[in-house]
Amino acid sequence: MEDIARLTLIELTQALRDRRLSAVELMTDTLGRIEATHKALNAVVAMYDRERLAEEARAADARLQRGEARPLEGVPLGVKDLEDAEGLVTSQGSLPFKNNIARRDSVQVERLRRAGAIVVGKTNAPEFGYTAITKNLVYGVTRSPWNLDRTPGGSSGGSAAVMAAGVLPLVTASDGGGSIRIPASFTGTFGLKVSFGRIPRGPFDHWEYQDTSVVGPLTKTVEDAALFMDQVVGSSPWDPNSLPHPGISYLESVRRGLPNKLRIAFSPDLGYAVVQSDVAKAVEENVKVFEKLGHRIERIQGGPPQLGRDWGVLGTFELASNLHELLPKHEADFGRTFLSSMKLGWQVCPESWGQGAKQRAKLNEWCAELFETYDLLITPTVPYDPPPAGGPFPQETEGRPQILAGPGSFTIPFNLSWHPAATVRVGLSRAGLPMGMQIVGRRHGDDVVLQAACAFERERPWHPQWPKI
Repeated sequence: MEDIARLTLIELTQALRDRRLSAVELMTDTLGRIEATHKALNAVVAMYDRERLAEEARAADARLQRGEARPLEGVPLGVKDLEDAEGLVTSQGSLPFKNNIARRDSVQVERLRRAGAIVVGKTNAPEFGYTAITKNLVYGVTRSPWNLDRTPGGSSGGSAAVMAAGVLPLVTASDGGGSIRIPASFTGTFGLKVSFGRIPRGPFDHWEYQDTSVVGPLTKTVEDAALFMDQVVGSSPWDPNSLPHPGISYLESVRRGLPNKLRIAFSPDLGYAVVQSDVAKAVEENVKVFEKLGHRIERIQGGPPQLGRDWGVLGTFELASNLHELLPKHEADFGRTFLSSMKLGWQVCPESWGQGAKQRAKLNEWCAELFETYDLLITPTVPYDPPPAGGPFPQETEGRPQILAGPGSFTIPFNLSWHPAATVRVGLSRAGLPMGMQIVGRRHGDDVVLQAACAFERERPWHPQWPKI
């Protein structure tokens, strides 16, 4: 059959059900792709043994033969190395945790397994997910299949690299400030940051007070993401913030199409972002797709308060509280960039915490007023091309100084506000690298965001245009 690596998740599951492809053949092809691309990408960093994987593939074939296939039967799955898969190391990209074997699956991984997916191994991530560049002292630097000198982004960089390169057909990802949308934008894949609580997280060893991070899909197409969502949504006792099942199929929802006559706000910069000129032009041109489809587009001025520093303080304070027992004995084992970020947590005081809370309330007010008038908001996803694989981030863009939030200029606000937000590919930059456009919806309106992304994808399909590696 055609190149297995280029099939979408939807196409792959259909080929397995039709017996045009066996789970054993798929697993063999996947392991071959991991081996062939590892030196270049360094994206899959830990694996189960081959005999275990072969046995699971044979069991999947038996269920397929009996007509008992589950939705993801026999599909190889890569798990981001910030998330647990039983029996595999969850290193968090950090030397003190390089031997941390997970005792059980995360809720998301457990549900994907229950749907028939076969966990193959772990995908690389920056230390505790703390940068938008995927490198760490445990496994090293992960590179983009579009250009090996560039980063695939972070923190879901390993997952994004293997998805864009056709190495794994299914991956997990997470997003605390753009960690799904930034690497999806950098690699031309589709990424969805769900509404806070839409997909359960955990279990965790510490109670989580930070409320900006979610898990969710990073896929080749929008329908693939909708299929993923259908397997993992619904409340869990392990996650007190998890939302009840929405009572819909996301796949059926995107196939029904977007409702007519939506009112869509467009902001090229949220009032503060410094955007590369070809990225700005591409997004502005692609917004017109929605006008063609009959929706009303209105350009808005200004935006929410800049919350890059407040967002950073919130995360570092909680992480510092979790890791303080490892310091100072293991201080030399942490990466310098991560350690300097974590130490910001010790600078938090009631005044700074209160100021951040006040700014976040202003953000919520801005979002509430915006979504009283508009159904969706469109912005760029990332303001510039991916930086070098090992960094650093650019300090300026086309002679203009970058702001503190940098790559998260457009993504961070909607982690803090809990709104769903997706990224779709809008072409290649002057450097030949993917650019993304962000679609933000009303809180808990994940289905409408997916419908809008799917409507755009049908007009401007990016699949199957992928890098060759």
